[in-house]
Amino acid sequence: MNTKTLLLSAGIIWTILAGAIVHAATEVIDQVVAIVDDDIVMASELRERVAAVTNNLRARGITPPPNNELIQDTLDRLILESIQLQKGSRAGVRISDEQLNQAISRIAAQNNMTLAQFQQALEQRDQSYNGMREQVRREMIIQRVQGGNVNQRIQITEQEVGNFLDTKEGKSLTQSQYHVLHALLALQSDPSDSEIAAARKQLDQAMQRIRGGEPFEKTVESSNLPYLITDGDLGWRKLDDLPSIFSDIVPQLTPGETAGPIRSDSGFHLVYLEAVRGREQIVTQTKAHHILIKSSEIMTDEQARELAAELRARALAGEDFAELAKEYSQDIGSAQEGGELGWMTPGQMVPEFEAAMANTAPGQISAPVQTPYGWHIVEVEGRREQDMTDQATRAKATDYVHQRKYQEELDAWLQQIRDEAFVDVK
Repeated sequence: MNTKTLLLSAGIIWTILAGAIVHAATEVIDQVVAIVDDDIVMASELRERVAAVTNNLRARGITPPPNNELIQDTLDRLILESIQLQKGSRAGVRISDEQLNQAISRIAAQNNMTLAQFQQALEQRDQSYNGMREQVRREMIIQRVQGGNVNQRIQITEQEVGNFLDTKEGKSLTQSQYHVLHALLALQSDPSDSEIAAARKQLDQAMQRIRGGEPFEKTVESSNLPYLITDGDLGWRKLDDLPSIFSDIVPQLTPGETAGPIRSDSGFHLVYLEAVRGREQIVTQTKAHHILIKSSEIMTDEQARELAAELRARALAGEDFAELAKEYSQDIGSAQEGGELGWMTPGQMVPEFEAAMANTAPGQISAPVQTPYGWHIVEVEGRREQDMTDQATRAKATDYVHQRKYQEELDAWLQQIRDEAFVDVK
């Protein structure tokens, strides 16, 4: 922390340590250890966090730092959390119970547990499930506050992205990755011409079976080659990480295609491309218009659906869809453009909207579909296949540059809000 960070007084240290070792029958009188703008940090809160940090460190086999240092660092973190939570409260940041439940379910799944098993595990460690829920809620609010404030500080130019892509790191990041399987028919050193011919003949026969439609794995496993397919799985690799004898061949293959026999000092190889990612990305784009009808205090959800259905019927009867959108659509961004959404790439819209759009043929209008925004009808104008490789590459590079800048800006922002806050350590 900076020069404004206040050292804990001996009284606070004694309060925390005494609370940690007090006999169970003795009642500890709680007290304020810090005032943070409009909030306070209590001694009990600090004790609980210090205990949690200590337990976590020991569980990871790490010796906790000296008590004074641990308490000071923990109080600093609680002060920063308080500042951010107050900012979230003023900005109206809320985490619904549904969002919280989903987050906790993900935590349980990451630990290979059901939600019930996760609760039981917490109880066995004398940890409060409700307390854990509130801590997760606090962390989610803080993440949103950080994202909202830090992201707006980050500016990334096209020139920056281009410069990054020209670096060795950028080229490595955006390289295609190949999942390669291979089989080797090994030859002894200095093999005879007849041994080489027999090996090539065996692999030529294997290639004929593969070209005839037999799966690569089955062919290899039944050909008595020294290395079975499970031993010849190279996994996902970038081009630079492939064996040099394969680097010119693999990029020419399409997934499911086999090359060989390929001669090397060790023998003959067959190479099979299982899959590739990061190569040319062709996506199906859809061009569409839509009309959005929202429920309100004067229009029920059912009435909104009925109006959307009525507008669809009028459009099917010959009325101009764009004119209807201008008059009725409540999507401010597209209404004045006749509901025009342009060419859309999968993932741009919410799932319900995309499903309705995908199930509607060009020239047709979808039935009313409900999304979190209201009721829509969608007129599909057309579809096309679009090469999005360059856009995907630049998006990946932009995300990498953004993540690299994010931590720097986060540290600077945390320092700023700490400097600007009123903090009185008792």
